[in-house]
Amino acid sequence: MSSYAEVVVLTEGRTEQLFIKRLLAPHMGLRGVYLTPVQLDKPGQKGGDVRFVRAKNDIARHLKQRNDTYVSLMVDYYGIGGDWPGLDAAQAHTKPSDIASVIGAATQEAIDAELADYRSNARFVPHVSVHEFEALLFSKPDSLANALEVDRKRIDAIIEECGEPEAIDNSPHTAPSTRIARLYDRFKKTSTGIAIARSIGIEQMRSMCPVFNGWLGRLESLAVGA
Repeated sequence: MSSYAEVVVLTEGRTEQLFIKRLLAPHMGLRGVYLTPVQLDKPGQKGGDVRFVRAKNDIARHLKQRNDTYVSLMVDYYGIGGDWPGLDAAQAHTKPSDIASVIGAATQEAIDAELADYRSNARFVPHVSVHEFEALLFSKPDSLANALEVDRKRIDAIIEECGEPEAIDNSPHTAPSTRIARLYDRFKKTSTGIAIARSIGIEQMRSMCPVFNGWLGRLESLAVGA
């Protein structure tokens, strides 16, 4: 008898919601993990400055609605508000995996403190990306360079400077979206960005982005243990 898991993924904005619906959900569905992306409350509000109290309310609502589903989270470390658990401790780190680990553990602890009765320790999977969505697009320089109509050397230079795609976002002035906008002023997150992501593919992103891959691995384990 095959096992599967249904997961509601709360997203920061429309771009992440489309990315999950069009690319990530089909990829994970083949692995028995069925994702439903839901934008965090206050639809239409732009991403950035995502307050934990806002996210916590949505997490609680979905955990309480059904006892046989899981809830996960896909928001950007540089877009979360100052009330987010673990933010101060994470700022002492520079390595993406360390930042993600600190924020993830603190988020889980904060949710468990209030929602343990709903098995949040087993049913909630936090994921705070240590990058914007656009960082994933640097996973395949050829595809990104072709789409932006620039020499691949310009993409390679950015990756060489930062070390890896998930380390690109370290300030509003050097964030992946800012860098891409400088290269291609017609870039649109929900159209150009999704099209580039499709040309790259989830497997390539997983191979180049350890934090992203780790999150998907945790989601895959839900189906195995279902």
